[in-house]
Parts: sequence; C-alpha cells; structure tokens
Amino acid sequence: MAEDLLISGTTKEEKYRSLLPQIQSLVNGESDLVANMANICAALKFGLNFFWIGFYLVKDGQLVLGPFQGPVACTRIALGKGVCGTAWKNNEVLIVEDVDQFPGHIACSSLSKSEIVLPIYNSKKEIVGVLDVDSDTYSMFDKTDKLYLNQILDLIRF
Repeated sequence: MAEDLLISGTTKEEKYRSLLPQIQSLVNGESDLVANMANICAALKFGLNFFWIGFYLVKDGQLVLGPFQGPVACTRIALGKGVCGTAWKNNEVLIVEDVDQFPGHIACSSLSKSEIVLPIYNSKKEIVGVLDVDSDTYSMFDKTDKLYLNQILDLIRF
C-alpha cells in the first residue's frame, strides 16, 4: 500500500469505513507490534483528526506509554488512575464526554476535552494495554468510535 491515505466520506462512520481497509493493508504481513501500533496511530490521527491517540501497554503493573500521535503525554499510569487506569481496572470501554467531570482525570494536556479508552486483549483474553483517544472537543466519542476502534484493534496481535 502507498503511504498516502485516501479518506472519503463526510460522516464519522464513512471515514472509519474508508480507513479500515487501508489500516488492514498497512498491518497485513507486518509482525512487528510497535510498527503496527505506530501506523494505526498515524492513520487515525490523520484520518479522523484526533487531538491525541496512543497506546499504553501493561508493564510491571502499570500502563506505560507506547506509540502515539499528538502532544507529549503522561509516561506511566497506575491501575485505577485516570480514564486509562480505570478502563484497565474495570475491564471496560470508557467514553468520557467531559474529562474535567471524570473523578481523578489525569490532565496530560489541558486542551483535551473528551476521551475514549478501549482495553486491549491478548489471545488469552488478558488485558495487555489500552488504546486512548482524546479530542479537543466535548462529547466527541460514541458507539461508532467504540465499534470501529475495536475492529481496528482486532487487526493486530498483542
């Protein structure tokens, strides 16, 4: 696949549908997890104009920053802390319409206004990390994001 992404559609769902096969093409045949995570971040940041997108991986009982696109981010997050640590602890997708209203939110950037965090599972169904996506707009994320971001996570092996 060429490195240029072609994004079509005007709705969020149309953009995801346009991006999904292109991301699949990027990761097919590539066994390196870091390379795949990096390309997924770049494709989604560019394709959907997210403020910040990145992976946190479970290491030594903490979430540790992995590949991302956007401003500098928090490096380590404890279990149960902030949106990411809570999604990890509770084993659930969290959609936060206003991060300032989330108890214990970790403000890596004051420009972040809403967030979605999805747990990432390995083949044994253990949580091995989270995908964190931030917007500089309130109430940006919904079930469409949850659906398509989970489909994108299914494209790579953790």
